[in-house]
Amino acid sequence: MKYTQLGRTGLKVSRLVLGTMNFGPQTSEADSHSIMDAALGAGVNFFDTANVYGWDENKGRTEEILGSWFAKGGDRRDKTVLATKVYANMATDGGPPWPNHDKLSALNIRRAVDASLKRLRTDHIDLYQFHHVDRDTPWDEIWQAVDVLVQQGKILYAGSSNHAGWHIARANETAARRGSLGLVSEQCLYNLAERRAEMEVIPAAEGYGLGVIPWSPLQGGLLGGALRKEREGGGGRSASGRAADALADPTTRAQIQAYEDLLDKHGLEPGEAALAWLLTRRGVTGPIVGPRTTDQLASALRAVEVELPTELLASLDEIFPGPGPAPEAFAW
Repeated sequence: MKYTQLGRTGLKVSRLVLGTMNFGPQTSEADSHSIMDAALGAGVNFFDTANVYGWDENKGRTEEILGSWFAKGGDRRDKTVLATKVYANMATDGGPPWPNHDKLSALNIRRAVDASLKRLRTDHIDLYQFHHVDRDTPWDEIWQAVDVLVQQGKILYAGSSNHAGWHIARANETAARRGSLGLVSEQCLYNLAERRAEMEVIPAAEGYGLGVIPWSPLQGGLLGGALRKEREGGGGRSASGRAADALADPTTRAQIQAYEDLLDKHGLEPGEAALAWLLTRRGVTGPIVGPRTTDQLASALRAVEVELPTELLASLDEIFPGPGPAPEAFAW
């Protein structure tokens, strides 16, 4: 495994991040433990989760699965850089949240941290991430809450997820005025097929020293050999959600076919190439991989060793052109 610093911090993390969103809803507790053991054994030390994972009536279940894994001992917690998130409505009955039981008020942040710590069976969270933008809570209040938690030793660093470039700027300018460390990472949707983050989010992250942690690096399976799997009639992960919708569009379908044909020519697996491409991008700490099985984890691990030739990178840019930098991309 290869490692890098998380943004401007001294924290050293693996170039792949183990995403745990499937743990509980799609992967049993025993299999989830096996995947985490395999990941840690391969040198992956950066695990990402969220308080809401488990979904619906099982919100919080994924954190509980991590907690039961940590409780097995063997230095599991000590070797893991643990990241979780706060923002979501944690009501399990599908109804509206009770006032102050979601988003980023100081009251909910305090409540949510304590609940996550209990589920995770740990005394601290290494990276506490804001899962979404809270348009109602000022950043001064958010940083006041974070500073207290840091002083209490309950969290070490704060990060964002799904924030625009100007949100990152406002957050860290406010933190600087307070003498706080501010955001150290941004977790955003970013992959070959979805490159809008390159326009302003990633430049803002670079400018303020945030590590970029791309989620959905295979665009829901679209970049993982979706057309090949469709032809073969099963096996592995098939396209779903936004990926399935994308394949219904003839233009996108032709684009993915060109992508798969190109990688066949180079003898590369599509999913591994898509992850390897992200590892070449400026500012990227590491993509989040969300394996449902140990075989899927093994495929992701191989991506760290894949070297993409310059001509292949150029061809990928032709198939999936980026938006260009701001403001040039929209100013002229």
